[in-house]
Amino acid sequence: MIARRLLYLNTHRLSAFAWQQGQLLPEGSFEADQGGLDRFAEYLAEHGRSHFHLLANVAEEGHVLETIPFLQGSDRQALITRRIGQHFLGTPLAAAISLGYEKRKRKNEKLLLSALTNPAHFEPWLQRIKEAEAPLAGVYTVAQLGGQLLKKLGFGQGRYLLLTLQDHSIRETYLVNGQPLFSRMAPLVDSSIAGIANSFAAEAGKLQQYLIGQRLVGREEVLPVFMIAHPQAIPAIMKTCPDHGHLNFTIIDSHDAARQLKLKTLPGDSRSDLLFLHLLATAPPAQQFAGETYRHDFRLSQIRQGLIGIGVIALLGGALFAAKEIYRTHTLRLETQQLITSESDLNWRYQEISATFPQLGIDNDTLRRLTDRHRDLRQQQRQPGPAYRALGQALNRMPAIELEGLEWKIGTSGPSTAAIIAGDEEITTVRAAIHLERGATTRQVLNTLEEFVELLRSDPAGTVTVTQQPFEIESGRTLRGGDSEDDNDQPRKFTLQISRKLGP
Repeated sequence: MIARRLLYLNTHRLSAFAWQQGQLLPEGSFEADQGGLDRFAEYLAEHGRSHFHLLANVAEEGHVLETIPFLQGSDRQALITRRIGQHFLGTPLAAAISLGYEKRKRKNEKLLLSALTNPAHFEPWLQRIKEAEAPLAGVYTVAQLGGQLLKKLGFGQGRYLLLTLQDHSIRETYLVNGQPLFSRMAPLVDSSIAGIANSFAAEAGKLQQYLIGQRLVGREEVLPVFMIAHPQAIPAIMKTCPDHGHLNFTIIDSHDAARQLKLKTLPGDSRSDLLFLHLLATAPPAQQFAGETYRHDFRLSQIRQGLIGIGVIALLGGALFAAKEIYRTHTLRLETQQLITSESDLNWRYQEISATFPQLGIDNDTLRRLTDRHRDLRQQQRQPGPAYRALGQALNRMPAIELEGLEWKIGTSGPSTAAIIAGDEEITTVRAAIHLERGATTRQVLNTLEEFVELLRSDPAGTVTVTQQPFEIESGRTLRGGDSEDDNDQPRKFTLQISRKLGP
C-alpha cells in the first residue's frame, strides 16, 4: 500500500506528517528560507514514493459565486477558465465547484470559484515537489475542509459560521450547505484559554456584521456558530460565548471529534490542524487547487499502481487457475489409481472364475474368432417371409395358377457355398402350373402367365425372370401347344425366379 504523507503550509513554515492507520506522526518542520527549502528537498528525496497532500492555511484566499450557461465538455471548461481568469488573474491555484443547475428552461449552472491568490507563497514548495518528481495528489485549504468536517460530525446544514484555531490565528469561514463562500484569518494576540474564548466571541460578532453588510445574511437571521476547542477550554468559551442576539453558539470538543473521525492522535490544545489533516488523509475533497503541471507525477503513480494492481490480479488469477489444475490433476491421478486397482482385481477374479470352466481344446483367440463369425452369420440371416407374402398376394389374385414347388435361398448366381453365404440377393424359385377352362387356347395360357408375372413385378425391389415357359417358344422352333384338343386341356407348367436385393 502506498504511504500517505501530509504537508501543512501556513504563512511561515511547512510541516510534514506521516499518516499510518489513524495516527499522525510528525516528520519535520521546514522554514520558508533557503535552508528550509533545501531540507524539504532532501525530505522529498527520502520519501519519493509516497503520495503527498498539501493543506494550506493562508490569508490570501478568495471565493466567488458565478452563473454560466448550460455547457458540456471542453466548452464548459474553457468558459470556467475564462471566468477564473477574470476574478483571480495571475494565479494557477484555482478550483471550480458545481452547485447545481437553476430550475429554469435555460438550466444555468451555478458555480463556486475558489482560488489561492498569492501563488508566490506556494511556488518554492511546489517547485521542490516537482523537481523531486514526488506524487502530489493536490493542494487543499482549511476552509475547503470545514464543511466536510462538520458533516462528518453530524452538523452543517444551511448557513453557518465555523471558527477554528490554527497556528496563531483564528480561521473564520462562512459556509452554505458545506461550501465556503467566505473565509478569512484573524490574528490571535492572546493564546491563553481566556484569550481564545474572548477572540471567538469578538470575531463571531464582527463576521456577522460583515456578512450583513455584504447582504449574505439577513439582519434578523439567526446564524449558527460552530467552534472547535480543547476540552479544557470549553468551560471558558461557554461562559464567554452565550447565545445572544442572532448568534447561536455550538462548541465541539476536539477530542470527541477526533474519536468520531477515528483519529488516534488526540489534539494537545485547541488547534484543529490534526483534525483537518486526518480528514484530508481519509476523505480528500473531489476538487483541489493544483494544476496538472504539478500533479503529473501523481498521475504517473496512479497509472503505475493500476498496472501493478492488474498484474497482481492476473497473478492471483493464474495462481488460482494453477491450484485448480493441480487439484484436478491430483484427482485424476487418484481416479486412475483406483481404476488400475479395480482392473487388477477384476482380472484376478476373471482368472479365478475362468479356471473353473471346462477345457474346450482351443485357445481363446480361436474361440473369439469363431464367436465373432457366428455373430456375423446371425446378423446376415434372413427369413423368406416378405418374399412369400408378396408371392401369396399374387397367387390370391390368380386362381388359375396352382403352386407346385417353391425354393428360397440367399446368394448370387453361381454354385459355390461362399457365394451363398456372402450373397446380397434373396432368390425365390417358383414352380407352378396354369389350370384354365376346357378348350382354352395357347394365347390365353400365355396371357395368364404374363398377367401373373406383371403382378409379381409390381414390387420395384424384385426382378422376375421366367426360366421355363409353359410352351416351347424359342426362336427358330415351331410353337407346340398340342395338336389335339386333349393336349390343350392339360395343365401347363412353368418355372420362374424372383430376385430381390437385400437391404442394409
